[in-house]
Amino acid sequence: MNTAPLQGIKVVDFTAVQSGPSCTQMLAWLGADVIKIERPGVGDATRKELQFDPNEPSYYFLQLNSDKKSLALDAATPDGKAILTKLIEQADIFVENLHPGAMDKLGFSWEVVHKLNPRCIYGTIKGFPPTSKYKDLKAYEPVAQVTAAAATTTGWYSGEYNIPTQSGAALGDSNTGMHLLIGLLAALMQREKTGEGSFVYQSMHNACLNLCRIKTRDQLTLDKIGYLTQFPQYPNEKFPDYVPRAGNIEGSGVLGWTFPCKGYQTDPNDYAYIILQRGAKDFEKACQAFGFEDWLTNPDFNTADARDRHKQEIIDRITKWSLQRSKYDVVTALAPYGVPCAPVLNTKEIMSDESLYDGNTLVRINQGGNIGEFVTVGCPFTISNYQPTYGPCPTLGGNTDEVLSALGYTADQIAEFAKNGTTAPMPKPEAPAK
Repeated sequence: MNTAPLQGIKVVDFTAVQSGPSCTQMLAWLGADVIKIERPGVGDATRKELQFDPNEPSYYFLQLNSDKKSLALDAATPDGKAILTKLIEQADIFVENLHPGAMDKLGFSWEVVHKLNPRCIYGTIKGFPPTSKYKDLKAYEPVAQVTAAAATTTGWYSGEYNIPTQSGAALGDSNTGMHLLIGLLAALMQREKTGEGSFVYQSMHNACLNLCRIKTRDQLTLDKIGYLTQFPQYPNEKFPDYVPRAGNIEGSGVLGWTFPCKGYQTDPNDYAYIILQRGAKDFEKACQAFGFEDWLTNPDFNTADARDRHKQEIIDRITKWSLQRSKYDVVTALAPYGVPCAPVLNTKEIMSDESLYDGNTLVRINQGGNIGEFVTVGCPFTISNYQPTYGPCPTLGGNTDEVLSALGYTADQIAEFAKNGTTAPMPKPEAPAK
C-alpha cells in the first residue's frame, strides 16, 4: 500500500534558488509529482552557484531539488505559454517565487491560473507582504532578516562586534519554504471542503518575523517596564527603547549561556551550552552537579530573581569549572543531574554522526555519475506509516520529452519545440564568411 500523503498530487514548480525549491522538494518527498520548470540551457541559478566541479551541478542545487522532474521551458514563447497552460490545467499546485509582477507580465497571474483551473492552488513567495513599504525591494536572505528584527537582536551587545548580525540558519529562505509548505497543505485540506483552489501568499519577511516572535514579546515587556530581566544587560545597564542584542542568553526566564571548555583556544567550537532552570529543585540538582552547594544558602544565588541580578558572577564561576573539561565531559558531568546542556557541534561533527542517518535527519542520496553520493537534510518530521524515499536530482531538461509526451505532444512537435527555442536554446547564428 502506498501511504505517501501527497500521492497523486501534481505540482508545477516555477521556483528557483532556495525558498521555493525547499518547499517543492518537501512536496516531492511527501509523494507529489513535481515538475520543475527551468530555463533552457541555463536552469536554476544554483546549478552553477558555488560549484565544486565546473561540469557538475553544485551541492546547493542538489540539496534542494531531489526527486523532481526537470522540464526545460521558455514560458515566454508562444509554444512555451501553451505548454505551461496545459500543465496548469492538470495541476493541483502551482508554485512560483519570481520577483513581484514577473508572473503577471508572463501572463500567469493568480487570476489567470484560477480561471484556467479553478481547483489549482497557487503558491507564491515574495520578499514582503503586499502592504509593506518595502514590498518592491529585491529580497535576499539577509534582506528578510534585517527587516524582521532577526539581525538587530542577534550578535554581541558590546565591543567591536556590536553590530546587527544575521543568523547562520536560513530564516528567510528555507524557513520561508517551510512556511509556504504549511499554507499549501492547509489549502489542499480546504479544497477538500470547497472544491476550489486558493491563493497562498508567503513573504520571506513574515516567515522571518514569525521566528522572531519572542523578540516581539520582549518588546512588549520592554515597553511596559523598561528592562528585560533575562538579558545580560540587567540590572547594571540602561536599556534602549528597542530589544537589544544579548549575546548567547537562552532567551526566556532561565539563565543559559555558552561556556568555553578546555580546548577552546585551539578549537573555536570547544564550548558547551548550559542552562540553570528557575525551579528550586532543579537549581539544587545543578549545584550538586557543579559542586557549588554553597550557592544554595547564598542569597545572591539561591533564588531565580537573585540569579538574574548576579548573572556575571554565575557565568564567571561556571566558566572556571567548564575550562577544566571538554565540551563532551561537561555534558557527561551535568546531564545525569537533569541539567539542560549540550556540546556546541560544528558541521563536520554533525555530518560525521552516523546516528543521524536515520532515514530522515540526514540522508545520503546517490546522484550517480561523477557526483556519486551526497548528503542532505531529510524530511524533518516522521510519519508512523510513511517513509520518504530520497531520489536523485534531475539533469537540466532531463524529463522534457517525458513531460511533453504525457501532455499529448507528438515526437515531431517535441522536436520542433527544441528547434524554436521553447525547450532548448536557439542556435547561435553562424558567423558571416570572411
